[in-house]
Order: sequence, then structure tokens, then C-alpha cells
Amino acid sequence: MDNMTPPGIGTSIDSPWDAVPHPVLVVDTSGAVSAMSSAARTLFPGLSPGVAVEGNVPAWFASACRQQSALASDQEPARGSAPGAADGRELSAHPTLLPGGDVAWWFLSDADRSLQLAEHALQRERKHAAFLDEASAVLTVSLNVDRCMEATARMAARHLADAAVVVGPHTGLMLPVFCAATDGAVQQRDIATDPADVAGLSEALRGFPPVPSRWIDPTTVPDWLIPDGFSGSVGSVVITPLPGHGIPAGALILLRRSTHCAFTEGEELLARLFAARAGAALSSARLYAEQSAITTTLLRELLPPQLHRMHGFELAGRYRASEDHQLIGGDFYDVHPAATPDEETLVVLGDVCGKGLEAAVLTGKIRNTLQALAPLAEQHEDVLKLLNNALLSPDNSRFATLVLASITHRDGQLRLRLTCAGHPAPLIARADGTIETADTRGMLVGALPTFRARTFDTWLAPGETCLLYTDGITEARGGPLGTDLFGEERLASAFRQCSGLPAEAVVERIMMLTSQWVDRRPHDDIAAVAITAPRRNHLSAVDGHTAGRYTA
Repeated sequence: MDNMTPPGIGTSIDSPWDAVPHPVLVVDTSGAVSAMSSAARTLFPGLSPGVAVEGNVPAWFASACRQQSALASDQEPARGSAPGAADGRELSAHPTLLPGGDVAWWFLSDADRSLQLAEHALQRERKHAAFLDEASAVLTVSLNVDRCMEATARMAARHLADAAVVVGPHTGLMLPVFCAATDGAVQQRDIATDPADVAGLSEALRGFPPVPSRWIDPTTVPDWLIPDGFSGSVGSVVITPLPGHGIPAGALILLRRSTHCAFTEGEELLARLFAARAGAALSSARLYAEQSAITTTLLRELLPPQLHRMHGFELAGRYRASEDHQLIGGDFYDVHPAATPDEETLVVLGDVCGKGLEAAVLTGKIRNTLQALAPLAEQHEDVLKLLNNALLSPDNSRFATLVLASITHRDGQLRLRLTCAGHPAPLIARADGTIETADTRGMLVGALPTFRARTFDTWLAPGETCLLYTDGITEARGGPLGTDLFGEERLASAFRQCSGLPAEAVVERIMMLTSQWVDRRPHDDIAAVAITAPRRNHLSAVDGHTAGRYTA
């Protein structure tokens, strides 16, 4: 057994060698037996401690001892074994150098060698299984394509070859390449090349089975496939596909120096098993990236727009989904700005039935429909009737509440037309501190074939604000016991305290108070929009109090 140290045996020649189940002879530097196991006494009955080996053992073993004694006392025995027969059995003697220069000779039969080979094979398979388990754990951590390709190249270089290269599918005219050497450093390259120039690469990128490494001429490997710091020449190459979910995820290239042995069939099989895991991880990462891009595009259309000052008035809005981890839900607001200050700008705030993604899809349909109907916004009721017809369903399950606000800037004031459709009526904070509820009401949109609504027409003087809100604010439950409604009175009181503030500050204050009220408790979607006629100059301090001064 090559360089084998007896289990449970110390380094002293006085150790209990009798406990070893195999025949073992310990021969000192003079060629005499210094110790032996019980099995060795049976195998060589003419030997005992202190007896010379020469003349008392078969010639083949005596020759092996002479060759070993010719080596320096501290020189490791030659790897391998000396085969021969003893006591009618075919044996092989395996030397192990002990401290002090003695050599322990282990005698193994064919059955012992078969067991040894089986143990080595089992250890190798366990090592491979541990590596593949590690690969699965490492590669599935990240859903980023580049990081997944880096991890694939790094692990392959460390465990499978002297260098590894991961080649991804073409992105335009470029071929993404990640190269790694055994030091763990990964170099990313984008190469404008034809993969057909590398034998087996084009086929691997298309998912064809790999060609045996012995068919690939290592001298044809181009420089762009060799990592920086790779010393020596390439002696053998393995190119295997990275199989994905229906579409190949790329190719894995393993490089080994000419000073090392060529890849064996077992090593190529291990490379394919690793490539299967890497390909699955890369496909998942690419699928996630595609879905993320699609989601981002859709969210861009579903998320509330950024509101700002336009055409002589201020607009501000805030939205909070029922679940903090969600970005969209059943409440929404939108703005359709007029081309000129003399024309009406349409602001819409709504609340659809349901929550989450399903509700967000319905809000998207409503927003798109209102975008098409915006030119007809001079007649709110007509717009809402058309929207009602568009939302009608056989089970009347797709309905919503809405409030439309048309705004025009005239003579330093804002003309405001408000129409509710099953929605809480907007509140108006007047300059004298009073809170007015807009006298408008209407039917749910999408619930019944017929629709009726009443529009409220008013004016906003400088510093006055109109607040559009959803019932997620007034129906928010909180308080000391967590069961009290925020309610209309509490909202009106909070709104009164915002008198004279800019639109942005108004919605910020209302949303903050509502969030504090519900704390971490479950709540509905919440949305608010403030429309403010701005003061003609900034607020100034008068006698220690904040007041607004207007100029004609």
C-alpha cells in the first residue's frame, strides 16, 4: 500500500504490530527484521525479530529489500509494489518509510488489492459528490447572469482543470467570455469572433453532445480562450455544452497544461455533470433577468406618475400598497395634462375591487381607457359612462370607484370641476380655515349597465387645496386597541392643520398620520392627491405667526 501509515500504530518499532490484521514486516537499515505482525509470522515461519531477511524470504522479496536499502535512509520508497508468491499465494509487497529509516512492508493479496481499489473509487466518488453538491449550492445563490458565469468558471478551474472558460450565447456581435485560472481570479471578455473557429465550440453553444477531448487539437486553442497567467502550453482540452431549460446556456471549456496527464473519461464525465448544474443555474438566472425586465416595463406603466407643478397649480400624490413588499395594488391616480394653461388638465384618482397584482391589472385597463377618453373630459359623466361600459362583465365583478378633477387656471384662481363615481367626496381647505366637502356623487363604475353622476363646480383661491383620497385612509384601523377607524372627522381635522401648506406637504402629512395610525397592522391600499392653488409669494413671519401675503 503506497505510503500507508498503519491505523492506530505509532512510529516506534516497539509498537504492537501484532494488532495489524495484514502481514507486515518491519526491516531495519541493516536488512534485519525489527518487528512483524502475527500474520507475517504465519507467512514467513523462518523469520523473527533480529533475523536477516536475506536467505529467509522468497527471492522476489529479497530483491525488493535490496533495492530499497540502496536508497538513502530518509528517501521515500519508490511508489508501487513488488509482486510475487509466498506460502502458495500471489502477493504484492508495498513499502512504507518509518521514522529512523526502517521500512514497513505490507503484503496484500489480490482480494486486498481489489478492496483497496474499491475504497479508492468510493473515496473518489464521495469527493465528486461533495464537489457537485457544493456547485449546486454556490451556483443557485445568485440570479445574476454575470456572477453565475464567474462562479462557474472559478469552480471549474479550482476542481476540474488548470484553467476554465465559460462562453455565453452571442449578445449581438459579441461573445461573452469568462476565464479563470486556479488562483480564482476571473477575467471577463467580450470577443467579436466566430465560435466555429474553435473546434467543438460552435456545436457546444448549440447544445450538441461534446466531442471527446482526444479529438481536439490543443494547439488550435486561440489566445482569447487562455486566461492571463496561464503558464506553459495547453496539453488537453474539454469542451462541453451548458444545457439549459430548452435553450443551451453556453459552453464550458477546460484547459490542462501539457505537463499534466490528459483528461480521462471519468474526468470528462464529471465535467458534464458539473456543466449540467451550471447550465441549469445560468438558465434560471437568464429567465429571472428576462422576467425582471418584463416586470420593470409593466410596472413603469402601472406605477403612479410623478406629480409636479404645472400650468399655475401644484399637484402632489402618494400611494401605499396594502402589503409593504408590493409596489402596485388597487388604488391609483393619474394625470392627463392640458397642452396649454387655458385648457383643462384632468386628474383621476380611483380604487378598484381587490388587492395585489390582479387589482393592478384592472387599474392598468382603467388608466389606458381614460387615456383614450381624456379628450372628452369636458363632460365627466359621458367619460364615466363609456368607462362603465368598458368594465362591465357578466358577473359584475370588475368594478371601481373614481373621482375626476378637471383643473383650469384663470385670473389667478383655479376652476375645479369634480365628479365622483361611488368614491368618497373630495375635501377642500379654504383660506379661512374651513373644510368643505365637495357636493358630488355617482354610481360605481362597472357594476351596473346604467350610470349616473353629479359634477361639482368650484374655485380655489391662492393657498387653498383640494384633497382627493381613497377609503383606505378613512377606513384604516388603529388607535390604542387597533380597532378604531381613522374616519372622516379625523381626516378633516388633519387636513385643516395643513391649511396653507404646499401640495407636497399636504399629502406627506396625511400619509404620515395614516401610517402612524395603522402602525404595522393590516390595511387596505392608500392613496391621496392634493391640488393646490399656490400663493403668489412665499409665506412670511408676521408677529411670530406664519401668514401668507398676497399681491394683486
